[in-house]
Amino acid sequence: MKACVFCQPQPYLLENERAAAFYDQQPVSPGHLLIIPKHHYRTLFDVPAADTAALWALVAQAKQVLDARWHPAGYNVGVNVRPIAGQTVMHCHVHLIPRYPGDVVNPRGGVRNLMVSQTTDF
Repeated sequence: MKACVFCQPQPYLLENERAAAFYDQQPVSPGHLLIIPKHHYRTLFDVPAADTAALWALVAQAKQVLDARWHPAGYNVGVNVRPIAGQTVMHCHVHLIPRYPGDVVNPRGGVRNLMVSQTTDF
């Protein structure tokens, strides 16, 4: 798909037959990676099983690379599905975000904390 930025050539850090990983151009922390299927699928729920398996295999491999290079103390792994959930590039991508001591005041709750701090009533 020509209009999709993730379908354009990227400087891949890692890749396998069906997925690729590269550094996020707007990183949340040092080492923040995006892992994508090489074929264009709008959301995680559109990705066929073989590509999903390759995607998660590359997440695991990417974690090992980040451990060796950046030595993070933990990770957030996230996928935004559709604009209402924060997806801005309509090509499935997994965020692998290294976490470091002191990078936020209180990391308790992780991604749940984002929802709790920004919502009112359910």
